[in-house]
Amino acid sequence: MLPRALARNTIPHVCVIGAGTAGLRCADVLLQHGVKVTILEGRNRVGGRLCQSLINGRLVDLGPNWIHGTDGNPIMELAEATGTVLHSWGERQAMFDPSGKNISDEESALLSGLVWSIIADAFQYSNDDGSSISENKSLLDFFREQLNEKFSADGSRADDSERLRECVLNVAEMWNMFVGSHISLQSLKFFWLEECIEGENPFVAETYHKILNRIAEPALAKAKVKFDNKVTKIRSIHPEDPKKMMVEVTTSSGEVSEFDEVVCTTPLGWLKQNTSAFEPALPSRLVEAIQSIGYGNLDKTYITFPTAFWDVPPESGGDGATLNSAKQQHQSAPNTIATTAPLHQNSDAQSQDSPHFPGFIHWMSPNYAEDTNPKHWNQEGINLAALPDPLSQPTLLYYTYGEISKHIASLVRDSEKADPTPTLTSFFKPYFSLLPNYNADSPMCTPISTLFTNWCSDDLAGNGSYCNFRVGSVAADKDIETMREGMPDRGIWLAGEHTSPFIALGTVTGAYWSGENVARRVLSAWGISAGKDPSQE
Repeated sequence: MLPRALARNTIPHVCVIGAGTAGLRCADVLLQHGVKVTILEGRNRVGGRLCQSLINGRLVDLGPNWIHGTDGNPIMELAEATGTVLHSWGERQAMFDPSGKNISDEESALLSGLVWSIIADAFQYSNDDGSSISENKSLLDFFREQLNEKFSADGSRADDSERLRECVLNVAEMWNMFVGSHISLQSLKFFWLEECIEGENPFVAETYHKILNRIAEPALAKAKVKFDNKVTKIRSIHPEDPKKMMVEVTTSSGEVSEFDEVVCTTPLGWLKQNTSAFEPALPSRLVEAIQSIGYGNLDKTYITFPTAFWDVPPESGGDGATLNSAKQQHQSAPNTIATTAPLHQNSDAQSQDSPHFPGFIHWMSPNYAEDTNPKHWNQEGINLAALPDPLSQPTLLYYTYGEISKHIASLVRDSEKADPTPTLTSFFKPYFSLLPNYNADSPMCTPISTLFTNWCSDDLAGNGSYCNFRVGSVAADKDIETMREGMPDRGIWLAGEHTSPFIALGTVTGAYWSGENVARRVLSAWGISAGKDPSQE
């Protein structure tokens, strides 16, 4: 492809669709090199799924809570530069069995250790033998095979072995919260694509707001940003002639504008639902790639109480070490997009001897909530009272996925004209009522506010969040590369966490890198040098 500049002799005008992490970073890099940038954003704010809200006067993240890997991660560097307080929970966790009984710390550690041991084996197997693994084999299948070997039904402890086996399978379902889909849908063949940057997985205790502000600052200062502009059509004009080629973008208001290039950073879920928005029709291979890669459905519910009745008052600090510039030591297990599980968390003495209730809480396949949870969906939560002062708050954060999120969304929708707190309280009460010191008659144990993220009902988010790799995929890595390539010959480029380097798929870092990478490719197409690509170093 000849540099566009040779054909046009002009500075390009680039339209960036979406003011999320990818769009903002793309705009920043283009602006640094003198390119004219217009950002069309369907919401009335920047950030996309990277955003915050208030619950009982406290700021919380509606989207990502974590930084996935610290080694050479630009988001970690932004956290350090902005003084964003990060947190490491340690390895302590609380588990409740299907009957609601609190499992001992020793058994919890055993179960968690078994789960992560099998996860590590699954990564190794997928990396080494992915080409020979059936596309129909799931991560759950692998767990069952491994557990059949580890727990024989023979011998004097057969009953206990079967119980432990079922408990491990229950704990393994925390993977549902990593990718927004059930573990039975996670491709084993392409499990290697879930591995992330090396280092720790710190929790963003102070929320992402400072990092978001820093990412957005250049675009807000120098680009033309048009909010409340939902794109309905993206049409390539004269793609066969570099001298005449333009891209026409139509918005829901009926406004039609022409640009030299268009970078579409909309979520994968939006692309799945809006392939018809592109004219001419998308190439069949690109459509296949878009439809083949899975799209998760991860939501969160924050429940705040007058006081953290379940938590032991802190003597000093929080549950684990606060991270600002220090990067914690590596652990042997491969790094993943940790959400609720303590993978790659600091495990020093301070975190182990914390006076707080554990940061991670698992309610396994509950059979004591038939009225509200007849399908026995597992529940996963985080104890935000264990954050370091002054960021600790009497709040439980629940992660939900797939069917559970859609069910909760339907409950909230039915009560949308009223305060959803009673509805959400009713659903989650069977779980938080098992925590220490709960007293049904005490107002201290009654939620005072709730917040449900409801991404599964958000059309601009594509009714979900984060790409994943489903059973049945035959070329997931090639699908990602196809989306990453986009359609430069038509002046249309794609960016977002679903087009990132493999090591950062499904993460904020991935979105950031994808925006940076596509901006460099656009600049190269116009004969503008952008230097080395840091994500490839």
